[in-house]
Amino acid sequence: MIKQKIDNVTFILNEFRNLSFLSKYGKVFCVFDQNDSGNISFGVVNDKIKYFVKIAGTKTIESSIQPKDAVENLKNAMRLYDELKHPHLIELLEHYELDDLYIAVFKWSDGECLFDHWNFEKYSKNPQLRSPKSKFKQLSIEKRIKSVNTIFEFLSFVESKEHVAVDFYDGSIIYDFANDITTICDIDFFRPNPTYNDMGKDFFGTKRFKSPEEYIYGAKIDTVTNVYTLGALIFHFFGSYTDEDINKMYKNNSFYPCELESWQLNKELYDIVIKSINIDRSKRYNSIVDFYIGWNKALRTL
Repeated sequence: MIKQKIDNVTFILNEFRNLSFLSKYGKVFCVFDQNDSGNISFGVVNDKIKYFVKIAGTKTIESSIQPKDAVENLKNAMRLYDELKHPHLIELLEHYELDDLYIAVFKWSDGECLFDHWNFEKYSKNPQLRSPKSKFKQLSIEKRIKSVNTIFEFLSFVESKEHVAVDFYDGSIIYDFANDITTICDIDFFRPNPTYNDMGKDFFGTKRFKSPEEYIYGAKIDTVTNVYTLGALIFHFFGSYTDEDINKMYKNNSFYPCELESWQLNKELYDIVIKSINIDRSKRYNSIVDFYIGWNKALRTL
């Protein structure tokens, strides 16, 4: 492993890489170098303008794929940020090849990722530090509902554009605690709707959110799958889970809803969301829009 430093920001790669081109965007103020996607990303500031620069093609320490595959994935994702451009989605400014690298430059979005796995060790060593997930769970119900509505709006838009959200989870979401703004930050693996599970049990996604069909090779992955994903996300936002509960999901390859007594909203909303995560696809909502209609109707009972 090679430790490198740019503008007082230290990062680690498996092999040295000249990234001096970053200077044309300004001064590096943060780095994200522990993603399994094979990308390394930097926050860069020029005067008051901030950028999020994502780079594929370096040999990152946690990558689960080869650099050339990371390049291909990022390159293929660029059309998604154009086709699915939305006020709640991070804004793509430019993208290009540089030697064997691929670079995507986004407008910076203030906030914190709701699943910042790269900081987990820091939290375990410093119990006084609160993770973004912990801070989010302590927000008022009203603020969390507003955040969920933002996600409903974005996924409804994705649905209208005949795409399906793949690998969408709390790590795809940034929350700005100062201004109560929710931003979607990662849609790299979204696909046209419908698509099919071409990876079997290793299909993209976290076991805390994945639907049953996302473990079955050849299964259809579509908007009904997204209904399940969003339902699981809402349960994590408003349900209480122990570490043992989460470990059970990972061990058994299965999401579990919390019991009603561990749910922070009312029974009407519980019943709406429980329908979304039915193991039987035919018993879920047919679309994100239908789910959103039911959600909004039940909200009036709060």
